[in-house]
Amino acid sequence: MGLLDGKVAVITGAAGGQGRVACLAFAREGARVVACDLDPAGNEETVVAVRAAGGDITGFGPVDLTDRAAVERFVAAAAARYRGLDIVYNNAGGPRFGPIAEMSIEDWRLTIAVELDSVFLVTRYAWPHLVSRGAGVILNVSSVGGMIGFPEPPMAAHVAAKSAVIGLTRQLAVEGAPHRIRAVSISPGAILSRQGDLDPPAQAAVTGRTLLKRWGRPDEVVEAAVFLASDRASYITGVNLPIEGGVTAW
Repeated sequence: MGLLDGKVAVITGAAGGQGRVACLAFAREGARVVACDLDPAGNEETVVAVRAAGGDITGFGPVDLTDRAAVERFVAAAAARYRGLDIVYNNAGGPRFGPIAEMSIEDWRLTIAVELDSVFLVTRYAWPHLVSRGAGVILNVSSVGGMIGFPEPPMAAHVAAKSAVIGLTRQLAVEGAPHRIRAVSISPGAILSRQGDLDPPAQAAVTGRTLLKRWGRPDEVVEAAVFLASDRASYITGVNLPIEGGVTAW
């Protein structure tokens, strides 16, 4: 038996990286996965990979998670496909980096929309389905950037959005408790799937900040998410779990 047998899990940002690994891992543990991404080709590759591994998955794409109407349609379709929802894994992201003195208003607003508004919108429209289920789990991907500041690379918008995700998660835990809905945020550090976002000096600066002196693997984040989404974590809610190689320990 899998840890997530019979559960229906929505996973956003599924076209690659942690999202694809999450789809594979959740399906491996018995979940029926609903995957979405703005990139339909990458999302379909994930669907093919999960089905090839024997998993149950339905893909939707493109889905713009900053568009209220698009999110409402997607969540309704996801719930209809498997007659309900049990897990919402808000994984999608896409920050614009830059120092505050140089960051454009457009980059600021895009980062907030992609990394914070999307979490609110997906959760907002999934909430009634979780309530009607009588229980549920919301996993929100934050970042170590939501916990501390970074001199390199500068990331004002990312830090602001991800700090807000941690705060929103706590509030969701409070509001969800009467409905047996748990909410947990996960704060990855330097993960290999995002290494290409940074130039070599920034990559070296990030690695040097970790105690383990290496980048993490997507599966090192996702396997924790599998546990948190399962009934084995039934007493865990309202917390933020750093998975960052020791960045915040010193």
